[in-house]
Amino acid sequence: MQNFAFMIHPMHAGDVARKFKFAKFIPDRAIERAFGMLPSMKVSHITGIRSSHEEAEGWFIACPLTTRLMMSLPQSYVLNKIIQGGRVAEKLGAKIFGLGAFTKVVGDAGVTVAKSLNIPVTTGNSYTVATAIESTRSAAQMMGHDLKNSSVVILGATGAIGRVCALIIAREARYMTLVARDERKLEELAQKILYDTGLAVKVTSDTKKALRSGDVIVTVTSAVDTVIEPEDLKSGAVVCDVARPRDVSKRVTELRDDVLVVEGGVVEVPGDVAFNLNFGFPPGTAYACMAETMVLALEKRYESFTLGRELTISQVEEIAGLAKKHGFKLSGFRSFGRAISNQEIKEIRGRAEAVRVTSMAK
Repeated sequence: MQNFAFMIHPMHAGDVARKFKFAKFIPDRAIERAFGMLPSMKVSHITGIRSSHEEAEGWFIACPLTTRLMMSLPQSYVLNKIIQGGRVAEKLGAKIFGLGAFTKVVGDAGVTVAKSLNIPVTTGNSYTVATAIESTRSAAQMMGHDLKNSSVVILGATGAIGRVCALIIAREARYMTLVARDERKLEELAQKILYDTGLAVKVTSDTKKALRSGDVIVTVTSAVDTVIEPEDLKSGAVVCDVARPRDVSKRVTELRDDVLVVEGGVVEVPGDVAFNLNFGFPPGTAYACMAETMVLALEKRYESFTLGRELTISQVEEIAGLAKKHGFKLSGFRSFGRAISNQEIKEIRGRAEAVRVTSMAK
């Protein structure tokens, strides 16, 4: 039996109530402050992960800090909370420690955490990229977009996930725009893509302008608040939102029934897995970053597989292959926490085509 631990944290105060029911009766800011003072702790035992090659169990370790607190408190304080959680994992006997959500964004993306522990650490970003690209390709195809002839936008292109998404998609796209705040890093990435693939990409820090032209958008910023609003998107656009917290405003689904928003990195876990914690997903499914830690445990690859902000295409391809070997696969499409059927996507596409016809007639 192989094992692992994975660190989660509440995105906002409301998430605390998923584990502690009494929290829903306390004002958000009060519960956020109170919970944030607690040490990192074990919150559930994960059982039933079983591939045709191996079995695994694990633990969820909770860092008590919300996203807002992680971004506002001193970095050293936040890192100490994460390292504290890693030490809890060590005491439980975990052989590898995975970082989720903003715990892998703080500081140097896991490097300091790994140096402070006696077990390897992985951010899960490699498998997150693999599943995000697979989701994007599939969703785009269902909406009638061929990546070779579509305007592709990568939002958050200079981050760890966005950068390697851009490098991989550039091998098949013909029109691509990279968006980020650091224009120097954007230019460096554009030069690498040109050298590797011959594709001349556009770069900009103007998010709104780039989004208005995008047919297919992969968004993976580290923003605390949403960055994509209903008025930003063209009719028929496909958005794969890999970021947590989400980059896409909930208003998009409420006001735009002619665009498709899917969540990147939702996978089915092999076996009869019991997470014993409600993190908002259907039974048997997990985030891809969680799944990477599970895959490495099943494969007995107890090593710091994905660390820091420089991911490689070979890492993404390797973890995708290992995940397939052990029976992990995409869990259909989800949008804002709910499953979205092929029929719904067909209807969205139909509405988008009707909008285009009306626009052409004017």
